[in-house]
Amino acid sequence: MHFHVITLFPEMFDSYLGESILARAIKEKRIKVSFYNPRLFVTGKYRKVWPDGNVSLQVDDRPYAGGPGMIIRAEPVLVAVVAAVKKIKSKPARLNGSSRSGGKAKIKIINFSPSGKKFDTAYAKSTAKKYTDIIMISGRYEGIDARVAKILKAENISIGDYVLTGGEVPAMVLIDSISRQIQGVLGKYESLEEERVSSSEFYTRPEILIHKGKKHRVPKILLSGDHKKIEEWKQRGK
Repeated sequence: MHFHVITLFPEMFDSYLGESILARAIKEKRIKVSFYNPRLFVTGKYRKVWPDGNVSLQVDDRPYAGGPGMIIRAEPVLVAVVAAVKKIKSKPARLNGSSRSGGKAKIKIINFSPSGKKFDTAYAKSTAKKYTDIIMISGRYEGIDARVAKILKAENISIGDYVLTGGEVPAMVLIDSISRQIQGVLGKYESLEEERVSSSEFYTRPEILIHKGKKHRVPKILLSGDHKKIEEWKQRGK
């Protein structure tokens, strides 16, 4: 799986992708993450070279009909997506960790929006099976010119009923959740853990935890050795 992130702040991903399971998945080439900064695709009057040699690359502009904040312009985002698609088509398609001989890349374009379709594990599983490349458009400021999503026929996706300052965190959420569905990313044991019945409560040693003078015990059912009853308990706790 190859993730392509359109973002003004690619550096925000360094720490998250550089640790733990995702870092290992990238090292083992089970997933790949590429970044495309719309600022680098600014042209025309929005690209200014000052007398001291500094270059100003303006990606935003004022909204029509007024309103607070600034809107990311359509042109640099669209060109960034075109660059991502060009890169995708220049390489062999891969689906869920395996090469697809003679197959074409299956591209999904996602635009993050608070009013979009709710993202969940079922969506992550379906996406991992159907697509080789996912392009994610991460907005900033007051948002992106609405024509971008319409032109690209991008699917609007939301990770929850709240508003964030940008689409970078949602992009990380999708990369993490979808990557878990890629063969070999979690490893055999962890994959089994992913599929089996599990409650929202977990316990480990010691059996009796003493905190501020009070004893907190592990539920007796988990110590019983009765696997049938334990699974029933887990099912009720989901």
